[in-house]
Amino acid sequence: MKAPVRTALFLLQFIVLGLALAYVVNQFWPNAAEQVRGRLGTKPVTSAQSANVAAATSAQADATRAHNSRNPQSSTDDGGRASYADAVSHAAPSVVNIYANKVVPIRRGYISPQIQRMFGGGVVGPIEKGRQRSLGSGVIFRADGYVLTNNHVIADADDIQVLLYDGRVAQAHVIGTDTDTDLAVLKIDASNLPAIVIADQAPANVGDVALAIGNPFGFGKTVTMGIVSATGRQLVQNPYEDFIQTDAAINSGNSGGALVNAYGELIGINTAVFRQNGGAEGFGFAIPVTTAKWVLDQIIANGRVIRGWLGIEYDDVKVPINSGLPAAASGVDVVDMYADGPAVKAGLRVHDILLKLNDEPIVGQNELRNREAHIAPGTKIKIEGLHEGGIPFSAELTLMQRPAVSAPAGG
Repeated sequence: MKAPVRTALFLLQFIVLGLALAYVVNQFWPNAAEQVRGRLGTKPVTSAQSANVAAATSAQADATRAHNSRNPQSSTDDGGRASYADAVSHAAPSVVNIYANKVVPIRRGYISPQIQRMFGGGVVGPIEKGRQRSLGSGVIFRADGYVLTNNHVIADADDIQVLLYDGRVAQAHVIGTDTDTDLAVLKIDASNLPAIVIADQAPANVGDVALAIGNPFGFGKTVTMGIVSATGRQLVQNPYEDFIQTDAAINSGNSGGALVNAYGELIGINTAVFRQNGGAEGFGFAIPVTTAKWVLDQIIANGRVIRGWLGIEYDDVKVPINSGLPAAASGVDVVDMYADGPAVKAGLRVHDILLKLNDEPIVGQNELRNREAHIAPGTKIKIEGLHEGGIPFSAELTLMQRPAVSAPAGG
């Protein structure tokens, strides 16, 4: 007999013998299993205990589902990757596509360079009028039809169409614009408008998840994801800049769209991208929602934005390397003043260092510019600081309304 067959017969005999032995033990010693478990320190699991375990497992699953419904960023799909579908479903209906049309001069035909030089280098030829369409996005801030977008999206447009999430198209008219923040408020006449939910927590923090929703390149509703890369950024394009920087992809057509957090709450209005030497990735900028809402409320109430004004130009304090002062010294340095402005009337001087406004420390120029703007004209405030040479001073002045165009008096 071959070895494999002998091995198989041996195993079969061993199994039959074991089953027979188990039968005999169970017939003549029925409590043997319980006694063995007692000596080993273990107990059998009862049906009641099994029910308790099942109930606890079910309760834990219910708690997990409830937690995930409140915290979309913690929910996961079957692949174990974080999903933000809930956040997008909450916010996306409040984001609209904007199509702004305007009449522009168009020169037809080809004019040779030689002929252009004969006419002093100017371009000659027939001029016709044509229509130009700009693409952008907007956010429904109020259910009664107020939409916020970027001013550059609708500038000079004579026809503005808004495409809603459900396919409806509404005609929009401009309520007001603010070039200082590049924001514009539109009004549409439509029912059942889903207003965006505004983040009511602390300002966006570096590292927070950020979702950009908009109409890039006219493709329609598109969502990109990233994080908040920085806050308080300035591009030196407008007087009032306090941008949220994000690496969520923002492209042409995203302007005016929503930057939301992981809960689908609005944290900013997408406004600008940074391009250098042909392009740069991961550099998008959004206006913080606190600024956007303040501008919207001002325009709805007044038709324009009314800001307080100190009547000075200032910069962050420059700290010399060997001064002994910390590199992040607070306050601002007065670099220029406006004739007949509040600061001149109160006796402030060029090169003064301003340290406090109404007993609250001045952090820097960006922070002071926003605080100044949010104080109503006609309000009396107190400024504390140092004259040149380190001489302390305190002055009271009454803010004026910031004029559209001003000329510094010079230092």
